[in-house]
Amino acid sequence: MAVKTPLKWVGSKARLMPQLRPHLPEGKRLVEPFAGSCAVMMNTDYDEYLIADVNPDLVNLYKAMAYHTDALLNELEILFNAGSLGDEESRAVFYYAVRDAFNQSGKSFGSESVEAAARFLYLNRHCFNGLCRYNRRGQFNVPFGKYKKPYFPADEICAFAEKAKRATFITAHYLETLDLVRDGNDVVYCDPPYLTDSDNFTAYHERGFSHMDQGRLARKLRRLAERGIQVVASNSDLEMVHYIYAGFNSVRVNAPRSVGAAAASPKMAAELILKWPLPVTPEASA
Repeated sequence: MAVKTPLKWVGSKARLMPQLRPHLPEGKRLVEPFAGSCAVMMNTDYDEYLIADVNPDLVNLYKAMAYHTDALLNELEILFNAGSLGDEESRAVFYYAVRDAFNQSGKSFGSESVEAAARFLYLNRHCFNGLCRYNRRGQFNVPFGKYKKPYFPADEICAFAEKAKRATFITAHYLETLDLVRDGNDVVYCDPPYLTDSDNFTAYHERGFSHMDQGRLARKLRRLAERGIQVVASNSDLEMVHYIYAGFNSVRVNAPRSVGAAAASPKMAAELILKWPLPVTPEASA
């Protein structure tokens, strides 16, 4: 059974881990440029982790959970208790007040803030379907989710803090993170925002992730693999993905999808696990 993470997260790999884990090679350190909810970190057992994301709000939360666990839990308890008072309209008013405060002063570019982390996790647990979405000004803009009693993930935060003793957390562009890969003891796993064949939701940060980024990522992973680094990626099962990742071995798996209005009736969607083929040794081919 997969270990749950503190965050509700679109595209979380928690439910896919039984299918994904066998494709993650052994190594000393796992490097994740698109860490998201950290489901892969929480469900693997590497000696070290380099956990990165371009979203500073996410990375600030990682650090607060890891280094200021008790203070974060205290802040969250205050927010969750206050946010549960009154009728739905009162709870919505409180939610939007927290969202406004977060957007005005809760951003945490390059600095650690327990208060900002608590607001971010409160919003994640109380917003519509747990979406993480920003407008072009970088403001979190997901509406209230109308939940009567959202789950308070205290146990998951404590489990995260324990696992985080093995991890280093950085706010970084995916290319910057991949430049930090050291040698063959590193394993790289990339779970970028997926390519889609429509204009449906895929943006988890205001900077977005374009088709050009998809191509750059595939080329970078190919270069790392040619250096002997073991690389694994996930993406949607589309013709364009097969083209971009030409030369990679692909395994098709089915994953639950529940984004936006589809959350009321989640469906299975085909995904690809992409791996650069290991060189055939003379012994293996004999």
